[in-house]
Amino acid sequence: MLDALKTAEKIKNGETFIGIEFGSTRIKAVLTDEKCTPLASGSFTWENELVDGIWTYSLDSIIKGLQVCFSSLKSNVREEYNMPLVTAGAIGISAMMHGYMAFDKNDELLVPFRTWRNTITAKASEKLSGEFGFNIPERWSIAHLYQEILNDEYYVKQIRHLNTLAGYIHFILTGERVLGIGDASGMFPVDSEKLCYNEVMLDKFEEIIHYHYYKWKIRDILPRILLAGDEAGVLTKEGALILDPTGEFMPGVRFCPPEGDAGTGMVATNSVKPLTGNVSAGTSVFAMAVLDKAMKGWYPEIDVVATPAGKDVAMVHCNNCCSDIDAWAEIFSQFSAASGNKLPMSKVYDVLYDEAAKGKKNCGGVTAFNYVSGESITKLNNGAPMIVRRNNSEFSLADFFRANLYSALATLRIGMNILYTSENLSLSKLAVHGGFVKSSVGQSVMADAMNTPVTVYSTAGEGGPWGMAILASYTRHKNEMSLEDYLDNCIFSSAKSEITNPDKDGVTGFNEYLESYEKLLEAERKATEILYKKVKK
Repeated sequence: MLDALKTAEKIKNGETFIGIEFGSTRIKAVLTDEKCTPLASGSFTWENELVDGIWTYSLDSIIKGLQVCFSSLKSNVREEYNMPLVTAGAIGISAMMHGYMAFDKNDELLVPFRTWRNTITAKASEKLSGEFGFNIPERWSIAHLYQEILNDEYYVKQIRHLNTLAGYIHFILTGERVLGIGDASGMFPVDSEKLCYNEVMLDKFEEIIHYHYYKWKIRDILPRILLAGDEAGVLTKEGALILDPTGEFMPGVRFCPPEGDAGTGMVATNSVKPLTGNVSAGTSVFAMAVLDKAMKGWYPEIDVVATPAGKDVAMVHCNNCCSDIDAWAEIFSQFSAASGNKLPMSKVYDVLYDEAAKGKKNCGGVTAFNYVSGESITKLNNGAPMIVRRNNSEFSLADFFRANLYSALATLRIGMNILYTSENLSLSKLAVHGGFVKSSVGQSVMADAMNTPVTVYSTAGEGGPWGMAILASYTRHKNEMSLEDYLDNCIFSSAKSEITNPDKDGVTGFNEYLESYEKLLEAERKATEILYKKVKK
């Protein structure tokens, strides 16, 4: 009771920090104390929509999700501590990284928000990468902007501001058009030494588009870059009512720079030092490796982004991870219901993962493709989930579901192989978090697939919103220590963790599976061409 009373007093006095993250399937808020111990949480479940060929979330759903999630957090505080949540020490907003939000002079959205999932900017990505000598992925904001210029879209001349989802939410709450350097590095390349957008590439972009005679300059429409620990504005009166329409939560709370979920994942896994890495495996999967020196070359499969403190990070991003696993789990749930013995969804997952652990290490000749959407690394514009096997393959549930788990990581490994071989990268630590590694089976498969020991912290379940709350708390300590030291000394010094080492047979089996996977990619590519072929009128 005493601890609860002390915690309630801290909440009352605003000695707490709030992280809110807009994930692909869930918006989650976390309230922590000054040691970043989680005290309460709230959430809202949502799904992206495919509208006119664009993966998007409407502005209405974004605002509704924010409000319901925050209301859920307030309710949890009231239930646990019998008091209202009316203030905090600092707040941080994070969201799915990159994508495209373009606004006019009245701050009206000109075209629907485009998420990271869209693979419609291949021409722009290829041309900009060649001009810059630097990989510009299809999902980056600058790739979307340039594709619209190439498409000669009329609205482009009306653009006055670009932003990411995290930056947009931050703007409507604080009135500040700023972005943490990690998220900004996915809008336009940044200079990790000068800690700003790359000046040479900004000039190059202006040269490329000069004949369009737009009134805007690229420097003027990008958000201003801030670093971890910088103050990034305060909650305005208008913003407070957007966040909490009841009017209980008070304006004036300061904000840290908004970040992308890649940045919060690095923070939540203590992976911001050079030669540390992390993997976030949920709806999408991406690996982040903090570099100790510049890469020797550039590769279409590797993004170079930044930690929230501005250090270069090699990133392998894949659009598809657990979505098709979830779809199959739903099928087996429906089967259990049809059999008259409906299992809870959690039990369905337990059974399927346990069966996968019994499967042959190479999946017995079964190959799965989990491409719900397109995938840039393997050069697919559309997705077509598919199972392939020889007619003499032993088709068991164990091999089938193990193949689905392997499929979730196969494209990631294709990208990581470039860092392992071409850049001779050797990581001192690979921390993992996300739904894929909630079970020991997922952790074992991850270790085998990456051929690297993986670390799962006891806090891994807290994820990105917890990482964002840590960044909010760091605003009080930036003048005392670096972000790396803050994480080491104040957050993770006593954190419990579990290390899973790769199994020799498992590594061999995954490599055999991957060899088959890469050979069969042509069949997957052909399937998407047939399924999405436009009918000529």
